[in-house]
Amino acid sequence: MTMMNEYTGFITLFRKECLRFLKVIGQTIFSPLISSTLYLLIFGVNLADKITSQNGVNYLMFIIPGLIAMGLINNAFQNSTSSIIISKFHGDFQDLKIAPLSTSSIVWAYALAATFRGVIIGVAVAMVGELFYWVEYDQFLPISNLFLLFLYILLGGVTFGFLGLSVAIYAKNFDQVSAVSTFILLPLIYLGGVFFSIETMAPIWKFLSQFNPLLYLINGIRYSFLGVSDFGPELTLPLSIGFMFLTYGIAWLSVKRGTYSRF
Repeated sequence: MTMMNEYTGFITLFRKECLRFLKVIGQTIFSPLISSTLYLLIFGVNLADKITSQNGVNYLMFIIPGLIAMGLINNAFQNSTSSIIISKFHGDFQDLKIAPLSTSSIVWAYALAATFRGVIIGVAVAMVGELFYWVEYDQFLPISNLFLLFLYILLGGVTFGFLGLSVAIYAKNFDQVSAVSTFILLPLIYLGGVFFSIETMAPIWKFLSQFNPLLYLINGIRYSFLGVSDFGPELTLPLSIGFMFLTYGIAWLSVKRGTYSRF
Protein backbone atom coordinates (compact mmCIF):
# COMPACT_ATOMS: atom_id res chain seq x y z
CA MET A 1 0.00 0.00 0.00
CA THR A 2 1.57 3.29 -1.09
CA MET A 3 1.23 6.53 0.83
CA MET A 4 -0.66 8.07 -2.10
CA ASN A 5 -3.22 5.25 -2.13
CA GLU A 6 -3.57 5.53 1.63
CA TYR A 7 -4.10 9.30 1.48
CA THR A 8 -6.56 9.03 -1.42
CA GLY A 9 -8.55 6.34 0.35
CA PHE A 10 -8.65 8.33 3.59
CA ILE A 11 -9.84 11.52 1.87
CA THR A 12 -12.43 9.56 -0.13
CA LEU A 13 -13.88 7.91 2.97
CA PHE A 14 -13.87 11.18 4.92
CA ARG A 15 -15.57 13.02 2.04
CA LYS A 16 -18.16 10.24 1.65
CA GLU A 17 -19.06 10.45 5.33
CA CYS A 18 -19.40 14.23 5.22
CA LEU A 19 -21.55 14.18 2.09
CA ARG A 20 -23.73 11.48 3.63
CA PHE A 21 -24.95 13.63 6.53
CA LEU A 22 -25.06 16.82 4.46
CA LYS A 23 -27.54 15.18 2.07
CA VAL A 24 -30.06 14.86 4.91
CA ILE A 25 -29.31 18.22 6.50
CA GLY A 26 -32.82 18.59 7.89
CA GLN A 27 -32.38 15.49 10.02
CA THR A 28 -28.69 15.80 10.88
CA ILE A 29 -28.32 19.58 11.33
CA PHE A 30 -31.62 21.40 11.72
CA SER A 31 -33.32 18.89 14.02
CA PRO A 32 -30.69 18.98 16.82
CA LEU A 33 -30.32 22.74 16.36
CA ILE A 34 -34.04 23.24 16.96
CA SER A 35 -33.85 21.09 20.11
CA SER A 36 -30.93 23.13 21.48
CA THR A 37 -32.70 26.38 20.60
CA LEU A 38 -35.75 25.28 22.59
CA TYR A 39 -33.52 24.44 25.58
CA LEU A 40 -32.01 27.92 25.38
CA LEU A 41 -35.38 29.59 25.05
CA ILE A 42 -37.07 27.69 27.88
CA PHE A 43 -34.26 27.37 30.43
CA GLY A 44 -31.77 30.06 29.45
CA VAL A 45 -34.25 32.87 28.71
CA ASN A 46 -37.67 32.22 30.24
CA LEU A 47 -36.50 30.53 33.45
CA ALA A 48 -33.06 32.13 33.88
CA ASP A 49 -34.22 34.64 36.50
CA LYS A 50 -35.83 31.86 38.54
CA ILE A 51 -32.74 29.62 38.58
CA THR A 52 -29.87 30.23 40.99
CA SER A 53 -26.67 31.41 39.31
CA GLN A 54 -24.11 28.67 38.71
CA ASN A 55 -20.38 29.18 39.41
CA GLY A 56 -21.04 32.89 39.92
CA VAL A 57 -22.50 33.51 36.44
CA ASN A 58 -26.09 33.95 35.30
CA TYR A 59 -27.86 30.86 34.04
CA LEU A 60 -27.97 31.84 30.37
CA MET A 61 -24.18 32.24 30.36
CA PHE A 62 -23.84 28.90 32.13
CA ILE A 63 -26.09 26.90 29.84
CA ILE A 64 -24.73 28.06 26.45
CA PRO A 65 -21.38 26.17 26.69
CA GLY A 66 -23.20 23.14 28.12
CA LEU A 67 -25.56 22.97 25.15
CA ILE A 68 -22.63 23.42 22.73
CA ALA A 69 -20.94 20.42 24.38
CA MET A 70 -24.14 18.37 24.30
CA GLY A 71 -24.70 19.07 20.61
CA LEU A 72 -21.10 18.22 19.78
CA ILE A 73 -21.08 14.94 21.73
CA ASN A 74 -24.49 13.71 20.61
CA ASN A 75 -23.99 14.42 16.93
CA ALA A 76 -20.43 13.10 16.71
CA PHE A 77 -21.59 9.84 18.29
CA GLN A 78 -24.70 9.58 16.12
CA ASN A 79 -22.82 10.31 12.92
CA SER A 80 -20.50 7.32 13.32
CA THR A 81 -23.17 4.94 14.59
CA SER A 82 -25.78 5.78 11.97
CA SER A 83 -23.33 5.55 9.08
CA ILE A 84 -21.91 2.17 10.06
CA ILE A 85 -25.15 0.56 11.15
CA ILE A 86 -26.82 1.53 7.86
CA SER A 87 -23.80 0.27 5.90
CA LYS A 88 -23.95 -3.04 7.77
CA PHE A 89 -27.67 -3.31 7.10
CA HIS A 90 -27.15 -2.81 3.36
CA GLY A 91 -24.12 -5.11 3.31
CA ASP A 92 -21.60 -2.60 1.93
CA PHE A 93 -19.61 -2.14 5.15
CA GLN A 94 -17.61 -5.24 4.19
CA ASP A 95 -16.09 -3.26 1.30
CA LEU A 96 -13.74 -1.64 3.81
CA LYS A 97 -11.92 -4.96 4.10
CA ILE A 98 -10.60 -4.62 0.56
CA ALA A 99 -10.17 -0.84 0.54
CA PRO A 100 -6.56 0.48 0.36
CA LEU A 101 -6.81 1.78 3.92
CA SER A 102 -5.05 0.97 7.17
CA THR A 103 -7.03 0.46 10.36
CA SER A 104 -5.92 3.86 11.67
CA SER A 105 -7.05 5.63 8.48
CA ILE A 106 -10.52 4.07 8.71
CA VAL A 107 -10.84 5.05 12.37
CA TRP A 108 -9.71 8.64 11.81
CA ALA A 109 -11.80 9.15 8.66
CA TYR A 110 -15.00 8.24 10.52
CA ALA A 111 -14.00 10.19 13.63
CA LEU A 112 -13.09 13.40 11.78
CA ALA A 113 -16.30 13.29 9.73
CA ALA A 114 -18.21 12.86 13.00
CA THR A 115 -16.28 15.79 14.45
CA PHE A 116 -17.17 17.92 11.43
CA ARG A 117 -20.88 17.29 11.99
CA GLY A 118 -20.51 17.94 15.72
CA VAL A 119 -18.66 21.20 15.09
CA ILE A 120 -21.36 22.42 12.71
CA ILE A 121 -23.98 21.83 15.43
CA GLY A 122 -21.76 23.37 18.11
CA VAL A 123 -21.12 26.52 16.08
CA ALA A 124 -24.80 26.84 15.21
CA VAL A 125 -25.81 26.49 18.87
CA ALA A 126 -23.16 29.06 19.84
CA MET A 127 -24.56 31.54 17.30
CA VAL A 128 -28.11 31.08 18.59
CA GLY A 129 -26.86 31.40 22.16
CA GLU A 130 -24.98 34.60 21.34
CA LEU A 131 -28.13 35.98 19.73
CA PHE A 132 -30.22 35.23 22.82
CA TYR A 133 -27.52 36.72 25.06
CA TRP A 134 -27.39 39.89 22.96
CA VAL A 135 -31.19 40.26 23.10
CA GLU A 136 -31.18 39.78 26.89
CA TYR A 137 -28.09 41.80 27.85
CA ASP A 138 -27.35 43.98 24.81
CA GLN A 139 -23.88 42.46 24.38
CA PHE A 140 -22.30 39.28 23.07
CA LEU A 141 -20.93 36.60 25.36
CA PRO A 142 -17.11 36.77 25.06
CA ILE A 143 -14.95 33.66 24.69
CA SER A 144 -12.36 33.50 27.44
CA ASN A 145 -9.84 31.21 25.69
CA LEU A 146 -10.34 30.47 21.99
CA PHE A 147 -7.42 28.03 21.75
CA LEU A 148 -8.69 25.90 24.64
CA LEU A 149 -12.20 25.96 23.17
CA PHE A 150 -10.90 24.67 19.83
CA LEU A 151 -8.87 21.97 21.61
CA TYR A 152 -11.77 20.72 23.76
CA ILE A 153 -14.14 20.69 20.78
CA LEU A 154 -11.64 18.66 18.75
CA LEU A 155 -11.14 16.25 21.64
CA GLY A 156 -14.88 15.88 22.17
CA GLY A 157 -15.64 15.33 18.50
CA VAL A 158 -13.04 12.66 17.80
CA THR A 159 -13.63 10.93 21.16
CA PHE A 160 -17.30 10.36 20.50
CA GLY A 161 -16.65 9.64 16.84
CA PHE A 162 -14.36 6.82 18.04
CA LEU A 163 -16.94 5.65 20.57
CA GLY A 164 -19.78 5.64 18.05
CA LEU A 165 -17.63 3.66 15.62
CA SER A 166 -16.94 0.99 18.26
CA VAL A 167 -20.56 0.67 19.35
CA ALA A 168 -21.86 0.38 15.78
CA ILE A 169 -19.34 -2.26 14.72
CA TYR A 170 -20.29 -4.59 17.55
CA ALA A 171 -24.03 -3.83 17.43
CA LYS A 172 -26.17 -6.55 15.87
CA ASN A 173 -29.18 -4.32 15.14
CA PHE A 174 -30.50 -0.77 15.32
CA ASP A 175 -32.04 -1.36 18.75
CA GLN A 176 -28.68 -2.03 20.39
CA VAL A 177 -27.26 1.27 19.15
CA SER A 178 -30.39 3.08 20.31
CA ALA A 179 -30.14 1.43 23.74
CA VAL A 180 -26.54 2.62 24.22
CA SER A 181 -27.52 6.15 23.19
CA THR A 182 -30.65 6.27 25.36
CA PHE A 183 -29.60 4.40 28.49
CA ILE A 184 -25.87 5.17 28.70
CA LEU A 185 -24.83 8.23 26.69
CA LEU A 186 -27.84 10.46 27.38
CA PRO A 187 -27.78 10.04 31.19
CA LEU A 188 -24.01 10.68 31.21
CA ILE A 189 -24.55 13.90 29.23
CA TYR A 190 -27.33 15.18 31.49
CA LEU A 191 -25.40 14.25 34.65
CA GLY A 192 -22.19 15.72 33.23
CA GLY A 193 -23.03 19.31 34.10
CA VAL A 194 -24.83 20.54 30.98
CA PHE A 195 -27.65 22.14 32.95
CA PHE A 196 -26.22 22.51 36.45
CA SER A 197 -23.03 22.62 38.47
CA ILE A 198 -22.21 19.45 40.37
CA GLU A 199 -21.72 21.69 43.41
CA THR A 200 -25.52 21.83 43.66
CA MET A 201 -25.86 18.04 43.81
CA ALA A 202 -26.25 15.86 46.89
CA PRO A 203 -22.89 14.54 48.19
CA ILE A 204 -23.41 10.97 46.92
CA TRP A 205 -24.31 12.12 43.40
CA LYS A 206 -21.50 14.65 43.41
CA PHE A 207 -19.07 11.86 44.27
CA LEU A 208 -20.40 9.50 41.58
CA SER A 209 -20.43 12.26 38.95
CA GLN A 210 -16.66 12.62 39.29
CA PHE A 211 -16.31 9.21 37.57
CA ASN A 212 -18.23 10.52 34.54
CA PRO A 213 -15.68 11.38 31.79
CA LEU A 214 -18.18 13.72 30.11
CA LEU A 215 -18.11 15.94 33.20
CA TYR A 216 -14.54 17.00 32.46
CA LEU A 217 -15.09 17.58 28.75
CA ILE A 218 -18.20 19.68 29.37
CA ASN A 219 -16.45 21.67 32.09
CA GLY A 220 -13.47 22.19 29.79
CA ILE A 221 -15.69 23.74 27.13
CA ARG A 222 -17.42 25.87 29.78
CA TYR A 223 -14.10 27.07 31.18
CA SER A 224 -12.96 28.00 27.65
CA PHE A 225 -16.04 30.21 27.29
CA LEU A 226 -16.47 31.69 30.75
CA GLY A 227 -13.11 31.34 32.49
CA VAL A 228 -14.89 29.52 35.36
CA SER A 229 -16.18 25.97 35.82
CA ASP A 230 -16.37 23.20 38.40
CA PHE A 231 -12.88 22.04 37.37
CA GLY A 232 -10.01 23.93 35.75
CA PRO A 233 -8.04 22.87 32.65
CA GLU A 234 -5.22 21.45 34.79
CA LEU A 235 -7.61 18.56 35.52
CA THR A 236 -10.07 18.52 32.64
CA LEU A 237 -7.52 18.68 29.81
CA PRO A 238 -5.36 15.64 30.73
CA LEU A 239 -8.44 13.58 31.59
CA SER A 240 -10.11 14.50 28.28
CA ILE A 241 -6.94 13.61 26.37
CA GLY A 242 -6.67 10.32 28.26
CA PHE A 243 -10.30 9.45 27.47
CA MET A 244 -9.67 10.27 23.80
CA PHE A 245 -6.73 7.84 23.65
CA LEU A 246 -8.79 5.18 25.42
CA THR A 247 -11.65 5.44 22.93
CA TYR A 248 -9.18 5.48 20.03
CA GLY A 249 -7.71 2.21 21.24
CA ILE A 250 -11.18 0.67 21.53
CA ALA A 251 -12.12 1.92 18.06
CA TRP A 252 -8.88 0.60 16.54
CA LEU A 253 -9.47 -2.86 18.02
CA SER A 254 -13.11 -2.74 16.88
CA VAL A 255 -12.16 -2.05 13.27
CA LYS A 256 -9.34 -4.62 13.40
CA ARG A 257 -11.26 -7.47 15.03
CA GLY A 258 -14.93 -6.56 14.86
CA THR A 259 -17.62 -8.02 12.65
CA TYR A 260 -18.29 -6.49 9.25
CA SER A 261 -21.10 -8.88 8.38
CA ARG A 262 -24.59 -7.83 7.43
CA PHE A 263 -27.38 -8.31 9.95
